[in-house]
Amino acid sequence: MQANSINVIGQIADLKDTDYKNTLAISTLIELLIEKNFFSREEFAHKALELENATVREISSLRRVQKLTV
Repeated sequence: MQANSINVIGQIADLKDTDYKNTLAISTLIELLIEKNFFSREEFAHKALELENATVREISSLRRVQKLTV
């Protein structure tokens, strides 16, 4: 294995570690906010779905616009 390949593998491992820590931090914040009754788990799930659908719509819209301009 070349040094470059080892370097890339190391960078991927670092990214996975960072992603894990970020996910853990976000999950912890969500759980604390639910425990303190800022919002319910159902409200959170509903909002997440709403934002996901909005993102999908935005991506679809952008693709349509790009097809029209090409």
